[in-house]
Amino acid sequence: TFYYFGRLCLDKILLQCVLQSRTLSGADAINALRPFYFAVHPDFFGQHPKEREVNENSLKRLNGYLENLQKPGFRSFKPTQLTFYVREREPNSSNVQESFSASGFRAVSFTLHTRDLLSTVLDILNSCSLSTEHVQSLNVNSQPHKEAKSTVNRPIKWDKTYYSFTGFKDPEEELEQAQRVETTLLSWLDDNEASAVKNLKKSLPLRKELERLKIELSHELQLSDIRWQRSWGIAHRCSQLHSLGRLVQQRPEILENVKGRTVVFTDRSGMSAAGHIMLGTMDVHHHWTKIFERLPNYYKLQKRLLLLEDRISQLLGGIQVIYIEELQPLLTLEEYFETLNSFYNKLRDSRLPFHPRSLRGLQMILESDRYAPSLHEFGHFMIPTVCDPAALQWFIFAKAQEARENLKRKEEMMITEKELINTSTERFSLERLYKEPSVSSAQMIECCKRLLEESLPYLQGMHLCISHFYSVLQDGDLCIPWNWK
Repeated sequence: TFYYFGRLCLDKILLQCVLQSRTLSGADAINALRPFYFAVHPDFFGQHPKEREVNENSLKRLNGYLENLQKPGFRSFKPTQLTFYVREREPNSSNVQESFSASGFRAVSFTLHTRDLLSTVLDILNSCSLSTEHVQSLNVNSQPHKEAKSTVNRPIKWDKTYYSFTGFKDPEEELEQAQRVETTLLSWLDDNEASAVKNLKKSLPLRKELERLKIELSHELQLSDIRWQRSWGIAHRCSQLHSLGRLVQQRPEILENVKGRTVVFTDRSGMSAAGHIMLGTMDVHHHWTKIFERLPNYYKLQKRLLLLEDRISQLLGGIQVIYIEELQPLLTLEEYFETLNSFYNKLRDSRLPFHPRSLRGLQMILESDRYAPSLHEFGHFMIPTVCDPAALQWFIFAKAQEARENLKRKEEMMITEKELINTSTERFSLERLYKEPSVSSAQMIECCKRLLEESLPYLQGMHLCISHFYSVLQDGDLCIPWNWK
């Protein structure tokens, strides 16, 4: 028994020494995190814009953390809290591509405080309940002999009884207690104000350049607006506007049909379901040129789409079919037309007995990733394209009055939200106060009310974004969670 116990302890010590003497390269880390990236990559959350944005922002912060780990001599680490929506796996699936269940995803939050790539990779995988077996099979380089030898002098890890007997403080327990302490708004602002101010000052010339380019292009092309789907940095946005400006100079004749339209820089080129001109940021001028040349055809399809919405409205007692960019995935005009057409044919064949104009004033959106109808807090019905017509009729009748009340409350809430944003901006002398699309109006209202009860001199002249976590953006914007402590 003694031999077995001693052998077990020796094996454990040797394994620990081996792990401490191994290092991961940046490429190894990326390879080891493939299952994680596959589970959280924003491209797989196209039907869930809120979750997609949370994962996008968390990946940016994670990549920054991993980059810092690889910088020689970098020692200034602060615990980084991250939240990801992780796609669920089917328990018995062997095919990686098909192993995610239709039930959706789960939210996972964890804090990184490790100082080497190997420990960080293992922490991430373990936090998301992903296998770590493949990490051991990677071709991990050993550290030089001299460096490996120095691990012998590592601090001794005593048993817990040692600390209780001697009265000394357990360093591991102290670290756990520090991690359990929640970040407060005041402490976070105190730690991060200086870096935010520094980044903001560096970005000011670019911000002015961006505003100038946007005004000039909007005036020259007589555009209604220029927008961005994602929160790209100021330099990236300026580059995109410069590209559009060069295209205007080279091919002014193809831009005759953009008057009164909105241009949105996004992941792919085309026309959106909302009727906006989409310019893919990864596409070259040749692709953009084709989009502008096709605009007359897009406008014809848009008229057919509006007619289709009217026909659906007539079949459903006058309820208005709407498309809400903030709540729905970014669909192309063609994709949305196909969705509407399929739904219309299903309704027409079912011949539901809705009284004409009985549901006027109500609103609905179509969703392809749901199986049961629901009512949003803002009053619009969320109708699955595969919904059974009889169930749809019963649900709309049962919820019509509640929907009207929610619509009325929405108008009041939007007014309150706007007033609180203006009051908070003025009170704290902010340059700008805004929220991420994934933050609801109710959350924004609650956040602003609580902010107005505080004294926050740190915020003067800053750009403040209400989000789901703390971060300082590369251009100096401060992001704080709406439910800050």
